[in-house]
Amino acid sequence: MVNMFEMMSKLKEMQTKLEEAQDNLVNIKTHAEAGAGMVKVTVNGKKQITSLQIEEELMRPEDREMVQDLIIACVNKAISDVEALVRDDIKRQTAGLMPDIPGLNMDELGK
Repeated sequence: MVNMFEMMSKLKEMQTKLEEAQDNLVNIKTHAEAGAGMVKVTVNGKKQITSLQIEEELMRPEDREMVQDLIIACVNKAISDVEALVRDDIKRQTAGLMPDIPGLNMDELGK
């Protein structure tokens, strides 16, 4: 029979670890670039842009649409990359805390 006190203790421990993992998301960062490095972006684990660099030569009015497309491509790449880093970090921080429960998808916690 399952020891309820032990199970409750494990759940509390997991909750604490998940809160720590959520707080740590600002420290997980990834960088992406588009247009052969002409647009660069840094995104943290909370999916916030922390840095955006655009080469000066792209700042011409006639290049506006291209720059917008490059920024979108760059940001989307960085967000995709950071999502993978967040999933890996949450898995690492919660390793061994929860039994393998069918249907429980820990990957969704980082989204």
